[in-house]
Amino acid sequence: MSARESIIPVFVPHLGCPHTCVFCNQRRISGQQKPAAADTVTNAIETAAAFLPTGGKRQLAFYGGSFTAINAVEQEALLTAAQSCRERGLIDAIRLSTRPDAIDDAVLDRLERYHVETVELGAQSMDDGVLRLSERGHTAADVERASGLLRKRGFRLILQMMTGLPGSNPEKDIATAERLIALKPDGVRIYPTVIVRATDLYDQWQAGTYREHTVADAVAVCAEIVPRFEAAGIPVIRLGLNPTEELSGGAAAGGAYHPALGELVRSRIFLNRARQQLTGVEPGSRVTLTVGRGKRSQMTGQHRQNLAALREEFDLRELKIEENDALTGENLRVLVEKP
Repeated sequence: MSARESIIPVFVPHLGCPHTCVFCNQRRISGQQKPAAADTVTNAIETAAAFLPTGGKRQLAFYGGSFTAINAVEQEALLTAAQSCRERGLIDAIRLSTRPDAIDDAVLDRLERYHVETVELGAQSMDDGVLRLSERGHTAADVERASGLLRKRGFRLILQMMTGLPGSNPEKDIATAERLIALKPDGVRIYPTVIVRATDLYDQWQAGTYREHTVADAVAVCAEIVPRFEAAGIPVIRLGLNPTEELSGGAAAGGAYHPALGELVRSRIFLNRARQQLTGVEPGSRVTLTVGRGKRSQMTGQHRQNLAALREEFDLRELKIEENDALTGENLRVLVEKP
């Protein structure tokens, strides 16, 4: 948690959701068993405020559920508690997550009254067939309409997508990313599908009607998607579910659950870029890969697997990694000494 921006999360699992998506068990995903109430909000903020760094922006974030689909009276109670803390100087901003089909001008009027700054939309896919098989209950057009309304009204827009949903494939996941890029969000979260117990997806997997989207599958497709967002100037603010004791303890029965998924994806991006730059190198060459400061481990890969793969694939006599402050992100330079 940086001094520049701190998030105080309050989970509202399933609160307001008109549908139960095949992949969803929000209580297990969030680790929260009880929906939030006004006192939950106040207690979370007051507790966190005592430990957060000073001088940075403090945001209350309502996660899970579909906040703007909650009964209006309950919405007002939660927002009133948050706004009270904002007026006391305990937080600086409010953000929330919701469904694309739970956004309209009346909803946004309410959010403006309570000074909500950021709205996250669970798009998940921009393929209507995938959305239907996932029982999302909305369409890709709903995502486009809601995103347009939010941007027009001046809200910060964060879009969430999933990879490996029922009926999807890498090509459809990449197409979803491209359509989300066209909506010009302020950031995205990418959640590869995890098979959580006590969900319809778990039953489909057990019955053999859903093929597991493995960690390896997720790493491969996310390594194609992430650079597209970042090339468009859209930050990827989350890759994979936040690890919880419940998920790590067995609630995540299969799928793309890994506590270091983001690191695995970044490492694969480095590997892909190194492969591109080494194309045509003569066998037996000595190669030096230069990466940004602190990026050596990502280029090396878990158990040095990236280096092993490159040595074998290009028949290199020697492969070294160096760091340079002038390089950023997953940029790298290649120096080749021919045999």
